[in-house]
Amino acid sequence: MQEFSEFESLLSRSVQEKNLEFQRHGRLKHLIAASQLTPELLEKLCRSGDLIRRLSRNPEGNRRLRDLLAHKRAMLYFTQPSTRTFLSFMAACQILGLSCNEVRDPKTSSEVKRESRMDSIRMFSSYFDVIIMRSQISDFAECCAYLMSDLERQERRSVPIVNAGAGSDEHPTQALLDMYTIIRTFDFDENSESRPPRLNELRRSFPSLICGPSQKTYTFCGDIGRGRTVRSLATVLSQYEGARMIFVSPEHDVLVMDDELRQRLKMTGVEFFEVHSLDAEIDGASVLSQTDCLYMTRIQREHNSKDTEQEIAKIDLEPFLLSPQRVGVLKSYAPILHPFPRDSVVGEIPTCIDSDPRAMYFRQARNGMWARAALLVHLFDAADSLYFAFTDVFRSPR
Repeated sequence: MQEFSEFESLLSRSVQEKNLEFQRHGRLKHLIAASQLTPELLEKLCRSGDLIRRLSRNPEGNRRLRDLLAHKRAMLYFTQPSTRTFLSFMAACQILGLSCNEVRDPKTSSEVKRESRMDSIRMFSSYFDVIIMRSQISDFAECCAYLMSDLERQERRSVPIVNAGAGSDEHPTQALLDMYTIIRTFDFDENSESRPPRLNELRRSFPSLICGPSQKTYTFCGDIGRGRTVRSLATVLSQYEGARMIFVSPEHDVLVMDDELRQRLKMTGVEFFEVHSLDAEIDGASVLSQTDCLYMTRIQREHNSKDTEQEIAKIDLEPFLLSPQRVGVLKSYAPILHPFPRDSVVGEIPTCIDSDPRAMYFRQARNGMWARAALLVHLFDAADSLYFAFTDVFRSPR
């Protein structure tokens, strides 16, 4: 877009160069892409998420959390429809005491008076301490981060930019909460204070099973080509040793994996497969029997052109629906995830699956509060204050 032309050369830089641009002293300055979420950073964010979750259940802990960032203000700039991402960020801000304002319809802003989007962002940065944004425009959040970097170099006010979904490109905070769910699920209660670890029991049936996201097979099913949540989570998982991925999609140009993600995975050396049914076999074994974590997605019909809609309407989607029979093939510990919303008409996950103990998608959505609150704590360099609050509430004699 002409509006972002001054940043065009920066958009074409390598992932490594961009990630360096968006950090400061080993800490995130902005969160724009999933590649910024390294295993080391994720472990820190997960620890903070756990502390926030435990403190929120305690009256004194709740009060301490609300004091943590009470001096900060957040702008939720969501011009693309959102339910869970918007509400979980708002809840995260409320948990930490941040005051929030929102713009969800550009028609209510000065953009109707021909104010540029970049001027709007700079105005927001004058009033707020973080801008959390979701847009249909690819690269918009990244360009806003470059604008903030320019302002910082000019010693003018600059604030963190958080990409809460940009076009079909990235959804890094969804990958963050997905990883929070995966890491905690594959902890197998090793760090639980109330339950015995499950790992020894599970190893009777799965001798090679280990804790953590490494050495696991992750199966993604649905709209692989247009799924920014798939792209972001696959990018993060590719950093874990022995991670293996299977992508299940209908055979249609817009639904299969795009070349960009395919090339990205090849560059990392991760083993991956593309098949066209949940009942497919790889090396003589069914996809679902090999799966350690199943990530279901819906067909994103809102992106269909008229011609594409007619073509997809002819596709038999049954091989991509999770029936009770298919769930029965999954391993006993394999979580079933979904970034939501699920399609109530197609029914990629029917409601009868919801009661299965492996159905983690509602817990996954709730985890968005803790994971996104942990991200805000990190961006404002408040992790030490969070730890001191936790120690004071739970470990000091009363």
